[in-house]
Amino acid sequence: MQKSVLVAADRIRRLEVQGARNVAITAIKAIEEGAKGSEAKGKEAFLNELSDAREVLFASRETEPLMRNAIRHVIYAVESSEKGAVKELIDVVSEVSSQFLENLERSKEKIAAIGSKRITHGSKVLTHCHSSTVTGMLRRAKEEGKSFEVVCTESRPVFQGRITAKEMLEAGIKTTLIVDSAVRYFMNEVDLVVVGADAITSEGNVINKIGTSMVALAAKEARTPFYVVSELLKFDPVTIHGDYEIIEERSPSEVWDDPPSGLIIRNPAFDVTRREFIHGIICEEGIISPHAIGELVSRKYPWILK
Repeated sequence: MQKSVLVAADRIRRLEVQGARNVAITAIKAIEEGAKGSEAKGKEAFLNELSDAREVLFASRETEPLMRNAIRHVIYAVESSEKGAVKELIDVVSEVSSQFLENLERSKEKIAAIGSKRITHGSKVLTHCHSSTVTGMLRRAKEEGKSFEVVCTESRPVFQGRITAKEMLEAGIKTTLIVDSAVRYFMNEVDLVVVGADAITSEGNVINKIGTSMVALAAKEARTPFYVVSELLKFDPVTIHGDYEIIEERSPSEVWDDPPSGLIIRNPAFDVTRREFIHGIICEEGIISPHAIGELVSRKYPWILK
């Protein structure tokens, strides 16, 4: 099982795969491919292989609850299955993986339909970093015939904002790219802010690309609505039990590949935006208050909490 999993983990670790949704899809497909090649002789051995794959993939990126929840869902389905033959359990992995990916795509479509209603004709929207869920929502608004503008931050140090800008231009949306530090300068010109999420905590706080919390602070000071666009499956259950979401720190070379000797460079990939700065979370169940996230997840996805 390890070859497909190791390849996927390496691609995720080296940022060849970007975006929480794409990371989750890559991981679950690797699990499915690995399961098909399993040589386990029984259910316990098969579960041990899945557990090993889980550890490898979990270690590839620290702040990826959507990926972790996807893998948890597959393993939970195998553990709960009454089937004992490995061939049957491989079928369980394939069925559950396909179902999960289908549900993920449906949730993206629902979010796009709900969120596009917040985009009005003539409005200007600011976004930070790149989120396929956010860009899907904006494309949906364009398809509905709305004429609006998008302002994208560069999203340093690896410039994911350029991905967003290219996608918006391809969709025929008027787009402006700005440096991250210019956010407050432009905040009074925009009508709302929409960002994605890499994780949502039990308190309703959101972990997203570094700089998101500063964008939220600028939005609050300017009285500009700040929305988070995210699937509920980005909820991280470990935060229920008091754990903090781990903030990944990446290589200093992303910031400066040939720095002066002795210079200390810090490169956190994410930061925390507290719930009081969030106007609402646009998810597959509607636009909800961050305070309601735990109750809604426990009702819709109870297996996450097991």
